[in-house]
Parts: sequence; C-alpha cells; structure tokens
Amino acid sequence: MTTEHGTGHAAPANATEYIQHHLTHLQNHKAKNVVDFTVFNFDSLFFSILIGVLGCWVLWLAARRATSGVPGRFQALVEILAEGVENQAKGVIHNAQSRKLISPLALTVAVWIFLMNFMDMIPVDLLPGIWHQAGPALGFKDYLRVVPTADLSTTLGLSTSVLFVCLVYNVKIKGVGGWAHELIAAPFGDKWFLYPVNFLMQVIEYVAKTVSHGMRLFGNMFAGELVFMLIALMGGVWAFQFNPVSGGFWLGVGHVVAGTVWTLFHILVITLQAFIFMMLTLIYTGQAHDAH
Repeated sequence: MTTEHGTGHAAPANATEYIQHHLTHLQNHKAKNVVDFTVFNFDSLFFSILIGVLGCWVLWLAARRATSGVPGRFQALVEILAEGVENQAKGVIHNAQSRKLISPLALTVAVWIFLMNFMDMIPVDLLPGIWHQAGPALGFKDYLRVVPTADLSTTLGLSTSVLFVCLVYNVKIKGVGGWAHELIAAPFGDKWFLYPVNFLMQVIEYVAKTVSHGMRLFGNMFAGELVFMLIALMGGVWAFQFNPVSGGFWLGVGHVVAGTVWTLFHILVITLQAFIFMMLTLIYTGQAHDAH
C-alpha cells in the first residue's frame, strides 16, 4: 500500500519501485535528451563537494601536524599513502618538475574517490530516510543518491578533467607545434596521405581513454550500489513478512550473511577503484610527456 508525501510522490510499493526510487537523482528537471547539460544532479554535486572539502581538510591536517620526530598513526598513514603515490609517479613520469604538480593531484584524486566510494558503505536507507522527512518539508523532491561515483556525470567529469590535464602537458612539454605534428604523424608515420588517418586515430584514442576511465569507475560503483539495495530488500521482506514456515526467516539470515560478505568484499572494491583511477591518471599524464 502506498502513501503520498507532501511533494506528491508515492512511497515505493514493491521491489521494483523501491530500486527505481533509490536510483533516481535529486535533479532540477528531468533530462530531455540522452545528453542534457541543463540537468544538475544536486545530490551528486552536494556530496562530491562536501567529501572533496573533507578530503582536502584531512590532508591539510596531516601536513599541519607533521613532525620530524616519531610520527603518530595518522601522520604515518598519510606519509605511507603520499610516498606510495610519489613512487608510482616516479615510475611513470620521469620529469621531476611535472611530478611536483601531478603527484599531489594523483594523491588528491585517490583520496577523493576513495571517500566518495566509501559512501556506499553507509546503510542504503539511512540518509535517504532522513531526506524522506527533511526534503519534502524544505520543498524538495523525495529523491537522494549519496554515492557520487555511482553517477556517470561525476565519473565522466573526473575523467574529462584528467583529459584536460593531459592536453595541457602535451602542449607544455612538446609545444603547440610539436603536439600538432604528433596528432597527424602518429601512430602510422609522418606521411602526408596518412595525416587524416593518424588524426582520426588520435581523436579516437583520447575519447576512448576518457570514456573508459570514467565508465570503469561508474560501472563498478553502480553495480555495488545495486547489490546493496537487493540485500536491503531481503532484510525488508524478513522484517515485514517474518514467517519461518514460508522462508522469511532464511531471508533474514541471508540478509545478514550477504550484507556482511558483500561489505567486506566491497571495501576491497572501493579501494581498488580509487587506486586504478589514480594510476590511470598518472599513466595518461605520463604518456603526455612521451614523444611518438
């Protein structure tokens, strides 16, 4: 049985409506086309900015409290993370001057994406449940997604930013003329009749890198978010239709077991995805330093 909220949206009546509701963003308006740059996902913007500020504050706090003596646990953790990123950067980017900017950038990306991914560890209905009461009271719609990296616009925005950094370093390292010549002379050779083919291949390479960079992170986080919703549904059925004879009891057991196992596994996933995105950022910017 559905109940109406102040905004006129009905509460989910079944599993399908529950998932659809949780997969709907808080937007200014619905998209009119597949790509609509006038649509803003306010929930993704809010949480990504909030988490970004939090991540920068944590790194700033570690730098502010750094001492030359025996480091505490917090300082040691940040130092290990920073040294690890710097070592990875040295293996990919051989220009020491470039690493002064790219290494901190990669560290920031890794921390930011990990923290955004970590939002998936919060119980599915906790923050949306709070918004269910607060949102309509403030005049907003009753929709809220709390994992920014499960939003394709966020991940593609991040990968596009990395593309922009790569383009800047292509021009900075090779010069406008050198990079322009590379666009038409690689990968098949500096022959005039191959210029169109080379340029087309270069464009395809840049587009493919950017799209795959963002889609990889989005796909993993979206799938993880969906699995948590399915596990939450198992617990919901157990809570509202508890009946050991019909199997509701085993749904409750499955909810606890599956939730625990998937949470432990997902900790590895969110960490790995942050590392992969950071490494690809280093690799792509490193390639911008290489001449074909």
